[in-house]
Amino acid sequence: MEHANTEEAEVKSGGVPDIQHEIEAAPLEDITKSRWERSWPTIACGAGLFSDGYLNNVIGSVGTMLSTIYPDQYAGSPALQNVSSIVFAGTVVGQLLFGVTSDYWSRKWSLLISTCILFVFAALCAGAYGANGSVPGMFAALTAYRFFLGIGIGGEYPAGSVACAESSGELKYGHRNRWFIMFTNVQIDFGFVVGALVPMIIVLITSEDHLRLAWRLCLGLGVIPPLSLLYLRLKLNEPEEFNRSGMQNCRIPYWLVIKFYWFRLIIVALIWFVYDFSTYSFGIYSSSWLKIILGDSYPLWKDFGWNTLLNLFYLPGAIAGSFLSDMIGPRKCLAIFVAVQGIIGFIMAGCYKYLDTNANVAGFVVVYGIFLALGEIGPGDNIGMLAAKTSATAIRGQYYGIAAACGKIGAFVGSYVFPVIQKNAPNTIRSGQDPFFVSSSLCIFSAALAWFLLPEVGQDTIQEEDVKFRVYLANNGFDISKMGAKPARSEESIVHVEEDLGAPSEKA
Repeated sequence: MEHANTEEAEVKSGGVPDIQHEIEAAPLEDITKSRWERSWPTIACGAGLFSDGYLNNVIGSVGTMLSTIYPDQYAGSPALQNVSSIVFAGTVVGQLLFGVTSDYWSRKWSLLISTCILFVFAALCAGAYGANGSVPGMFAALTAYRFFLGIGIGGEYPAGSVACAESSGELKYGHRNRWFIMFTNVQIDFGFVVGALVPMIIVLITSEDHLRLAWRLCLGLGVIPPLSLLYLRLKLNEPEEFNRSGMQNCRIPYWLVIKFYWFRLIIVALIWFVYDFSTYSFGIYSSSWLKIILGDSYPLWKDFGWNTLLNLFYLPGAIAGSFLSDMIGPRKCLAIFVAVQGIIGFIMAGCYKYLDTNANVAGFVVVYGIFLALGEIGPGDNIGMLAAKTSATAIRGQYYGIAAACGKIGAFVGSYVFPVIQKNAPNTIRSGQDPFFVSSSLCIFSAALAWFLLPEVGQDTIQEEDVKFRVYLANNGFDISKMGAKPARSEESIVHVEEDLGAPSEKA
């Protein structure tokens, strides 16, 4: 189904006399800029998502350390789930908040504020301390800091990824999807890998006798990624498409927006919810699963080493998916590979009793790694792109923020549900199998949603979507001359677009 939304279908299909519109749509790639001037805004906007991957994944290994240090006060208390999961609640707040500010105010300054929040609260997490040395107080402080850290992470999505998508429109035709993915999802996955590698190295250096130092160092290194991007982001300008088609200077007609995009947003948000439900939960608990498989006789650094190898499978999947997204399109890429991921998941669940042994840990890691890599080729690479490119520039930050927030809600729910699934399993084998049965079923469901209910996304979809949205607004009585940060439609930037476009009337 190319266009699931009824209102959008009406715009294309017609039903009233032909009309002629003047639409500001000079191709972005025609703007006179050097290759570096076109490329570095995409890098600066998207690369901050490395922090999301690192800070979300490192907490899994940090949780393993805290469980070792405080077996009763941490492992046997709500802190085990709160410390790892609360960041998702903060991220939802950040995604919704910065979605609004990035549309109404500025992509650049929303991004800078989220960068500063990341830096400050990553440092505070590393220095978390309870009053009078209280251990429960320390966990409470760590939980609170990670909530605010999540707000900073959340800002990277609607401000950073959206600006990255808009900036990628100035890159070479046929390469735009891969560069968006390289500096969004590949950065998250790279953060996942580093978030698994750093604890292994630090535990090797400090030894298991100094885990109190090790976990703080792991969290403290999270200040480096946002700090390293601060200068580049200070030099950013607003994306050209945002200057043309934003609604910074007028009120957004939300009722018209809802009528035009409600169905598509629900589908994108639902797929993102399902994807994060599985991915982040598996990431958080993979270190603990490996420890169970390996047994207590294995040193902790080897547990972290296997976890690092496991996370390395994310990268080839994400990189391969970036090229496939340009070749076959994001919708097909997502649907095909998430379906294959579901099939592999069912096979893995069926063979789990043979993989769940110390002797076969290498087999477990390889099969599980393939499962994760397929998820990156499919929804990992493409769900963010579909969220960024299936809406108009004027409301892209909020549209993307809502979809991404639904994803993080899925991650939050999954981080609580997965332990419950394992706890209620009738035996140890089922405890490992059941999460894969659940996840694989959801993969098949996501594939069906993407294949039948999402539109195709091409290289020029951002500009095409803005044209459709402007026509729709104009046909419903909205003054589109107020759109954009720059003076409305200069003679140089106007092209006349004559098409048989329907003028949908508002429904009672």
